Amino acid sequence: MKKYIYTVLSAAVLGFSACSEDTMDTINKDNAHPSPEIVSAKFQLTDAIMSTGFTTVSGAYAWYVSSLTEQEFGSGNNQLMKAELRNSQEWAASTTFNNEWNGTYGNLMNIRQIISKTTDGVSKGEKDIQGIAQVLEVINFGILTDMHGDIPYCEAVKGQEVLQPKIDSQKDVYAGLMTTIDAAIANLTEAAASNMNNAGEQDIVFKGDASKWLATAYAVKARYLLHQSAVDASAVAKAKEAAEKAVELGFNGCEITEFNGVTCDNPWSAYVWSRYYTGSSATVAKLMEPTGDPRLFLYGVGAVFEPGDAEGAKISACEDYPAWYNLGSQPIHLFSVSELYFILAECQLRSGEDATDAFKTAVAASVDEIYSWFDEDGGGEAFAESLGTPDLKAVFEQKYLAQCVDEQVETYNDIRRVEAMGEKYINLTNPNNVQSGINRWPYCLPYGNSSVISNPYVKEAYGDGTYIYTKKTWINGGK
Repeated sequence: MKKYIYTVLSAAVLGFSACSEDTMDTINKDNAHPSPEIVSAKFQLTDAIMSTGFTTVSGAYAWYVSSLTEQEFGSGNNQLMKAELRNSQEWAASTTFNNEWNGTYGNLMNIRQIISKTTDGVSKGEKDIQGIAQVLEVINFGILTDMHGDIPYCEAVKGQEVLQPKIDSQKDVYAGLMTTIDAAIANLTEAAASNMNNAGEQDIVFKGDASKWLATAYAVKARYLLHQSAVDASAVAKAKEAAEKAVELGFNGCEITEFNGVTCDNPWSAYVWSRYYTGSSATVAKLMEPTGDPRLFLYGVGAVFEPGDAEGAKISACEDYPAWYNLGSQPIHLFSVSELYFILAECQLRSGEDATDAFKTAVAASVDEIYSWFDEDGGGEAFAESLGTPDLKAVFEQKYLAQCVDEQVETYNDIRRVEAMGEKYINLTNPNNVQSGINRWPYCLPYGNSSVISNPYVKEAYGDGTYIYTKKTWINGGK
């Protein structure tokens, strides 16, 4: 009898042991979903595109620098009030752009996974998806380095492999961007030639059309080549060549308009509606008035505020902002038609060529697109014709006005770049840009708090954050 009991108990213990081991095998594992390694790269593409538009292109980077460029007025008696009044702590704090810093690096982790899968993984050989991801990588890393200067790049987004990536110089980052965009062009050229389309509806911009992404790749290359014009004498000619190729391939804009057939809420509109931190700037209105700009009717629909107006900045619920922000359905520009043609016009003028056609195309594209959102004819072609033959001042003024919608990041780049070239085309009037003889107009933006507190390389570079008022980035005349 005792022997029988011992046998049963032994069997029970062994059973519990086996059950326990089986249970341990499943702990901390997601057994309800497929392993990330076997998921097709195309299913990560939608988020990569959407995050680029919402977080990096049209997030706090654009909202804050729109005050620096005076394309919008910072109000709300809160963060953007402080930005408008050039509060040094608001601009220099590592927490100010932490969400965009984290979001962009998080998106780059996703993008790098797409590239890895299409290189030697479950989606190997899908050149179209790899090329798209490489274009997105250049845009995301490009904006990070344009805003922050020297950044983690070579060792970045490697996950557990490198938890504290070193900082690379902006010069080295730009060299990497050029290598990546050339790789994208090679992949997309191959994909377009064979009508490859592995992305389909997961590509919420072009539905997997590799030829349109190829045109976009050349436009992106033109942008980041031109950014280097203050430090590379050959950059203008190279940018002009890339822009011409984008035109030749029929570039017609790269933008997000809808997801799964549903119109996306524009992030600028969501921001304005939820916080009312944005007003119309007198700097823009004063540039529009002399030419009879048809966009003034939509931009300055109410009051316009003089940059730095302390009382206007304190308004807790500003309602005097551009009418297009009330739509919510306007596209998110990853790269607009007008930007490409303004790039081409600048390159042509700097090369001693006539830029009239490119200039008129850029202006008309901006005016007509904005009015099309209201189902109206803005008369863009006639307005562009009225401006006559352009010089560089006209090109930069009209580019500045065109980018008031959601491309303020590029305007911030332009203002700093031409200053490094010894030129000035936009007169910034905010009296708070200089305080007690000290510059308070940031030459770059501070690093994100998550890296400042966890990465000794970033912490050392950040210091107390005040370097943003003295340190110019490499492409803008710094080191």
